[in-house]
Amino acid sequence: MLTLINRKTWIIFFAIIFMLQNLGFAQDQHARLANITVINTRDHLLLYLNIEGVFRDDTKKAILNGVPATFTFFTSLYQVKNFWFDNKIADITTTHTIKYDNLKKEFIITRSSESGEHVVTKSFEEAQELMTQVDGLKIVPLAKLKKGGKYQIRAKAELGKLTLPFYLHYVSLKDIETDWHTIDFIY
Repeated sequence: MLTLINRKTWIIFFAIIFMLQNLGFAQDQHARLANITVINTRDHLLLYLNIEGVFRDDTKKAILNGVPATFTFFTSLYQVKNFWFDNKIADITTTHTIKYDNLKKEFIITRSSESGEHVVTKSFEEAQELMTQVDGLKIVPLAKLKKGGKYQIRAKAELGKLTLPFYLHYVSLKDIETDWHTIDFIY
């Protein structure tokens, strides 16, 4: 009888541990890239995308307390080869940084793809939109692409750990990142 009770206790214990792990995993997996579009102008290949699910409550609270946050977007362009390794043509990393000025009650957004120019807004919704959008990122001049060639763009985004002031280091703000997304196209 005692072994049956011990067996049931262990089964319940492992079931609870398993459910808690899955619950934590499900909460971390909702950041994702959306609306990924690759277009070309007369001279360049351009990328447009949005990231969704990165402004969680703890992230919002940290930003509104003046902690800067940086989103990093990783983009790579490959020429696809059927029976050999793909040839990397471009590897681009862009960053968007947000900082809230408590005195002026405004958000300062810096986007590295726009030559580091600052955008200032008083609206948190507008600041979130500016942070989560990549608009017209120049991937490569079209002269580097071959007509009829197969290509693939791979993209990923992440919010790095927020650097908290020394008196708040007990607060844990995890890295948030998306999965790699790929887009295949023929030029």
